[in-house]
Amino acid sequence: MDKLNVVTCTAPVNIAVIKYWGKRHEELILPINSSLSVTLHQDQLKTTTTVATSRSFLEDRIWLNGKEEDISHPRLQSCLREIRRLARKRRNDGDRSLDSTSLSHKVHICSVNNFPTAAGLASSAAGFACLVYTLARVFDVEGELSGIARQGSGSACRSLYGGFVQWIMGQQEDGRDSLAQQVEQETHWPDLRILVLVHRAESVVPERMVEMTEAIRRKDFAAFAELTMKDSNQFHATCLDTYPPIFYLNSVSQKVISLVHQYNRHYGETRVCYTFDAGPNAVIFTLQQHVPEFVQVVQNFFPPETNGGQFVKGLPVDHVALSEELKKAIGLEPTPKGISYIISTKAGPGPQVVENAAQHLLGSDGLPKKSA
Repeated sequence: MDKLNVVTCTAPVNIAVIKYWGKRHEELILPINSSLSVTLHQDQLKTTTTVATSRSFLEDRIWLNGKEEDISHPRLQSCLREIRRLARKRRNDGDRSLDSTSLSHKVHICSVNNFPTAAGLASSAAGFACLVYTLARVFDVEGELSGIARQGSGSACRSLYGGFVQWIMGQQEDGRDSLAQQVEQETHWPDLRILVLVHRAESVVPERMVEMTEAIRRKDFAAFAELTMKDSNQFHATCLDTYPPIFYLNSVSQKVISLVHQYNRHYGETRVCYTFDAGPNAVIFTLQQHVPEFVQVVQNFFPPETNGGQFVKGLPVDHVALSEELKKAIGLEPTPKGISYIISTKAGPGPQVVENAAQHLLGSDGLPKKSA
């Protein structure tokens, strides 16, 4: 076995607050509208990817969450092809620091998520962002990568940046201007918190983009919350309006929506808001000061199993007592075990290089380590 060139990186999940509603070009994954997301912190949710190249490898191979997958998938191939093309271009443009023979080496890719599929979070966004970011490090490709990640999974382009990120729809037919751009860094709104409630089981978007960007800049939670809920509601109303209808939300989702509105109504202000992606799990945005009480409200109306399991994972949440007045104001019938657990997190940075070689997912033989 010849010496391996190995790089490991991590990339974050993102949650859209102004959603991407469909494609105007299927192959290039060009959206019909611009979208805006919050990048979640990698301490709680991330994809880790190791890429190795070697003269000894006979073919490109990929392992996802411990299982070998078909690397001939068109979206994987377009990311690989584009990174290799840019590496060759850089070499041909006279960058002698690049070893031309290594450009023809095959790659082994190993990728794992630290969150369960059941969490209902779009793993393809973090996965393709991590793949492209890691491949770029292996092949010494620099510059704009979001357009390449977009060709793997549309929302992956937004996971290449931390904080608050917009994916600009662009106008050009070849998609060259359909790129992600950071609106604000993850440090911009330090008391914004995100709670993922894990279950068991065009006319308006452009104006909303402008309003949402302004709300984030002003750190105006009431405006941010209203826009987030309206966009989610309209997205899911459209899903129901298709034929046959698409039911992403379930009865627990509906109860979470009622819970949020009753909670806000009780205080006479918008303290929490929800959004739903293509699945039933609610993602809640709120400010740090309201987290302990709202988590307690969720626990009260969705009593978890009492056999131990941790109900809140991630950032620690203080325990508070709920007033009878608040419980009465919300007034919902409890749904035991409706929510398995909550992932407590905040806005976080974009992809990172892992410097510790012990954390590579591939061993010296170029195959996944047993733990990967």
